Amino acid sequence: MIILSLLHPIKQIPVQVWTFADETVIRIGRSTDNQVILYSAVVSRHHVELRRIGLEWEVVNLGTNGTYLNGKRITQTTITDGAILRLARSGPNLQVRMGEAALKELTETIPAARFTNHRPDLPLIPTEITSHPPQIEEPAEPEASQQ
Repeated sequence: MIILSLLHPIKQIPVQVWTFADETVIRIGRSTDNQVILYSAVVSRHHVELRRIGLEWEVVNLGTNGTYLNGKRITQTTITDGAILRLARSGPNLQVRMGEAALKELTETIPAARFTNHRPDLPLIPTEITSHPPQIEEPAEPEASQQ
C-alpha cells in the first residue's frame, strides 16, 4: 500500500490523502487521466510517475518544471517512507507513506473526509483541492444602443 498526502503549503499538514492498495504505476499531474489530479499552474499535465519495482517504489519526473525529492531535483530515483515530493520549484508538496501502519497513523490524525480511496471503476469526485480552478467570466458585450 502507498499513501500520498497533499500537504498544506504553510502548515505542512495533510489536506488531502490518496490511498492505493494494488497499483504498480501512479500518475500525478493536471490531466484528468492521472490518478492524482492537482490543478496548479506549475504542475505539468503528466508531471510525475510513481512505479512499484518489486517491494520498492521509484519516482520518475515527467514534468518540464521538475520534481524535487526532499529538496533535491531528481529525474528518477527510489523513494522511502516519509519522503516529500515537490512538483516544480514552487509547486505543491506530496508526502509519500508506505504500508498499513502508515495508513493507521494517518487515519488517527486526519478526518476521513480528506481521504480518497482510488477506485478505477468509480469517477473521481472533485474536492476543494482537486476541483478545477474557477473560470473567469468574460464581460458581456455591451448591446448597441438603438436610435
